[in-house]
Amino acid sequence: FYLVKAETTGPEKGRLTPKIANTAKALWLIYMFLTAIEAILLRIFGMDWIDAVSHSFSTLGTGGFSSRDSSIGGFNSPAVEWICTIFMLLAAINFSLYFHLISKRFRQVYENSELRAFFMIITCSVLLIVFLGRSGGDIIPLRTALFQVASVISTTGFTTADYTKWSLVAPSVIFSLFLIGGCSGSTGGGVKIIRWVILRRTLRNEALRLLHPRGVFSLHLDSKPMSHQMVVTVAAFVFLYFALVIITTFAGALTGLDLETSLTGALSMVGNIGPAFGDLGPSANCGWINPYLKLWYCFAMLAGRLELYTLMIFLSRSYWKRW
Repeated sequence: FYLVKAETTGPEKGRLTPKIANTAKALWLIYMFLTAIEAILLRIFGMDWIDAVSHSFSTLGTGGFSSRDSSIGGFNSPAVEWICTIFMLLAAINFSLYFHLISKRFRQVYENSELRAFFMIITCSVLLIVFLGRSGGDIIPLRTALFQVASVISTTGFTTADYTKWSLVAPSVIFSLFLIGGCSGSTGGGVKIIRWVILRRTLRNEALRLLHPRGVFSLHLDSKPMSHQMVVTVAAFVFLYFALVIITTFAGALTGLDLETSLTGALSMVGNIGPAFGDLGPSANCGWINPYLKLWYCFAMLAGRLELYTLMIFLSRSYWKRW
């Protein structure tokens, strides 16, 4: 239970049912159902069964591996791109919300502040890329923009275009998504949107306290009060996350990587995104980098995937003394 608690952030701590085993079973069934639906759709729209099943697992698990060197773009199919886009977004949403939908708890889904922030970020990012971005002098298509936004924010890493060659604000939008990640309780990596929501509300309250020193301001999340300990835990995680990013950036720079490659590579590794910018862009790979840097990248990816706190708990002596 301690590892599950460290994995989730927010008012719900991993338990949707009285028994944590039943919760795990429910989430596992939801995951397998979505995977099966995507595999069937991909098969209907042109993939063979091996590609359909493997890409479904890669999408719902936000792994991003593909059987094609050019990733999803290698299939040259708008239908396949739309299917993968939809399921990447579904994978980046808190899976407990699907359980609430099945249980007809629609109010809990509607009031979920993280979900609203998630869709707002996606909408704003796509609009900025489509209306203010260019690719080779042409407007970036809506399908391409949404696919890349979904791929990065869900930390899947699929590609259909080289976003490093986009002009104007489009690359900046993609870079900003490197800092965000998916929702808490999803298969996505990164900082997670709920943590940014909590920090934003904390910042707002601190600003109000400066303006009104005698005022009393409480923090609420989804109509539930937030404890001070939760805010401290979130702030400590964000500090630890970016400390690891900075260390990983220095590790890349020490092996000869330029600043763009080392910084975005660090964000990509800790956030489990996959492609980065510079020499580690969508059309490149990590096969050429220094072997010692590869080992550090392996550690950074594992630490990011295990949500940092989970790794710290797992490696602590006090945890193992419980056994």
